[in-house]
Amino acid sequence: MKKRVILLAVVAMFFVSVSSAWAVEDLVETVVKGCEKELTSYCKDVTPGEGRILACLYAHSDKLTGQCEYALYDAAVQLERFVAALSYIANECDTDLEKFCAEVAVGEGRVLKCLDENSSKISARCTQALKDVGAK
Repeated sequence: MKKRVILLAVVAMFFVSVSSAWAVEDLVETVVKGCEKELTSYCKDVTPGEGRILACLYAHSDKLTGQCEYALYDAAVQLERFVAALSYIANECDTDLEKFCAEVAVGEGRVLKCLDENSSKISARCTQALKDVGAK
């Protein structure tokens, strides 16, 4: 179970890093606070980026405190919510995304900004989805 949660967190951090900067900051903060002891003990010489820190935690999963395990679990839960929200918006706004934002590069909130800039033209279905997930 522990290794599954850590692996999910590794995948989560990679996915979120290409999706949204604000989500990454929240997830990273959760893990850094909860795993401070482990990060300073086992991973202090690891160069951050590309999932190396989480890979280090995974390598030392048998030594993690309950607090760190919980932080990784909490980050994974946050990620699941984020992915569900992204999927919901993508499904509900698919036509609007194709029509108004097809040329927009994904990442750093650009697609959401495009939908916001076209808010008077997007479908009611898309508008409701944005409201439902708190993006509008």
